[in-house]
Amino acid sequence: MDHVPFNFDAEDGKVFRSIFTAYPDALLLVNAKGTIVLANPFAVDLLGYSGDALIGLPVEALVPDAVRPRHAAYRHAYGEQPRSRPMGTQMDLVARRRDGSEVRVEIALSPLHDHGLPYVVAAIRDVGSYPRVRQALQRARYAEHLAHFGRLAVDARDTQALLAQVPAMAAEALEADAAMVLLLEPDGLTFRIAAGTGLTADKCAGQAVPVEVVELATRVVATGGTARAGPCSGADTGHLLAVPLSDRGRTIGALAVRCASLQHLGDDELRFLDSLASLLATLLQREKSEEALNHAQRLETVGQLTGGIAHDFNNLLTVISGNLQVLEELPGYAEEPMVQQLLGAATRAARRGAELTGKLLAFSRRQVLQPTVIDAAALLHSLGDMLRRTLDQRIAIALDADEALCLADPVQLESALLNIAINARDAMPQGGTLAFTCRSVPALPPELRAEATGPSASGYVAITVADTGTGMSEAVQEHAFEPFFTTKEVGRGTGLGLSTVYGFAKQSRGAIGLRSTLGVGTAITLYLPQLGDGDDIDNPETDAGGRLPTGLRVLLVEDDAEVRQVAQQFLLTMSCAVTSCATAEAALEVLDTDTAFDLLLSDISLGLGLRGTELAQRVEQRLPQLPVLLMSGFSQELAGASSGRELLQKPYTREALERAMVRVLHTAR
Repeated sequence: MDHVPFNFDAEDGKVFRSIFTAYPDALLLVNAKGTIVLANPFAVDLLGYSGDALIGLPVEALVPDAVRPRHAAYRHAYGEQPRSRPMGTQMDLVARRRDGSEVRVEIALSPLHDHGLPYVVAAIRDVGSYPRVRQALQRARYAEHLAHFGRLAVDARDTQALLAQVPAMAAEALEADAAMVLLLEPDGLTFRIAAGTGLTADKCAGQAVPVEVVELATRVVATGGTARAGPCSGADTGHLLAVPLSDRGRTIGALAVRCASLQHLGDDELRFLDSLASLLATLLQREKSEEALNHAQRLETVGQLTGGIAHDFNNLLTVISGNLQVLEELPGYAEEPMVQQLLGAATRAARRGAELTGKLLAFSRRQVLQPTVIDAAALLHSLGDMLRRTLDQRIAIALDADEALCLADPVQLESALLNIAINARDAMPQGGTLAFTCRSVPALPPELRAEATGPSASGYVAITVADTGTGMSEAVQEHAFEPFFTTKEVGRGTGLGLSTVYGFAKQSRGAIGLRSTLGVGTAITLYLPQLGDGDDIDNPETDAGGRLPTGLRVLLVEDDAEVRQVAQQFLLTMSCAVTSCATAEAALEVLDTDTAFDLLLSDISLGLGLRGTELAQRVEQRLPQLPVLLMSGFSQELAGASSGRELLQKPYTREALERAMVRVLHTAR
């Protein structure tokens, strides 16, 4: 006690020393130089010292290295104007123990200068000694375990290897004796141990599940909720707790732990186990999804083949149905009942063939868009709810949607928004905000009007998806909508997401806008035609009014000779003057010498030369006043065709061809 300049032998000194020693918090007496001159037993224990080892140390020895310089400056400033600081004003202080470990503390400062003594009493309290703080720290540890598992799950390539870590993680976090993952067998009656750790798992060599654990897991599956069990008579099982593993609302197994006492299995522990089970279930679902994706990719290959077959089949049906229609109207057969009966049967068979082709195209996801009225706000609310359940919990979903009705294919619109949302998720690996907004706007932004297919008289519905992710450079933005362009690593992206969104927007007679800043985020806006008073989507093939003028000059381009003959016959019965070509190159040569055509009618697929879309682009550049009508038996070509043109799908009837021609001529006026 040589450092203390007052007499502990005096009566007041004895009282001070007794209080100082018995005080329940750690106490330090520090002089003006920052030297510890006295420490009570609680301080010695808390800080990991023995005897008088604290006496004579600078108080900075108890401060972590990272904040030591800052603490010295604070102490000097405090010495200039000492003042009392009660306990509880600082909750983020850390003391350094003798062994280098750290302990979170609260510190109260009481200067003795008013009593003529140049000392400060520092009262130190271990924050971890508070019951609520202990609980908070425990919850924080549980959260850290969950976050760690989530990070592993994101990067995992081997689901089974990660699954094997779950029981060890649960046992470590809950200080459990054992833990195991139980999965239902396909029979729905028996369980197998997918992974386990601890004594219980050791006793289950050969995947034999103990009876008491089976009973508990069976209760979990039956109720879909948590189940508990105490020690069984004559069995050293301890206290058991099991929570369900669910896959799309169906319980597929259980995550079970065994602890020595019920104190280890409170509400916090139950919530932790539930959360871990949810993450595990998501992991198992992802494995199934990946298997389904592999299957879908195989189906996609089949779909590509199917689409090609459908294209050729539609050409054949065009020839069959077209010739049947011509025969039905020939004077020699018109009065023959038997001939009409046979022709009718053949026509019905051709129609069923066309329906079958349509189903094949639907299977291969190459069907034509089916626009309808969409409540954009309701769709966004539904999509937001789904994304909240499926995206990383670190990504906040924000929604601000005005009521608006647009015209689009609902399935393709939702798919487009999901594509954008997935890209946004990938751009926010550490989390962020994904915001959806929906507004009615009278017109497209000026920079998009040049690409539009024509202004929508009723305005547009603007749906914006914005993220706070990494953003795009200007160079990346220039190529963002190009097919197969991607900035993701190999195997993580096809580069088709935004290109399909672009195609959907254009085919929907809308537009798409992109704004992005590196380090700030990206916003993509879909502009879709807004429902107007005069819109009639229930009858998309409504006649535009009027008939084809007699003597209409048509330049027909079709590579299939028999299809070309049918189309030419249809046009002749409409009193058109027809010039036929087999290739786009031949059609361009005709136009070099004769530009007085009233309509260009071209198939999209034209063999090895220029495609019909390319022909249309060249014609529009040279003869912008010439209307263009494209046709195809391959609906994928229709989806990828340049926007703003009338599209006729094969097989078609003469009436369908005539209606399409009328609409094209009406639009061109």
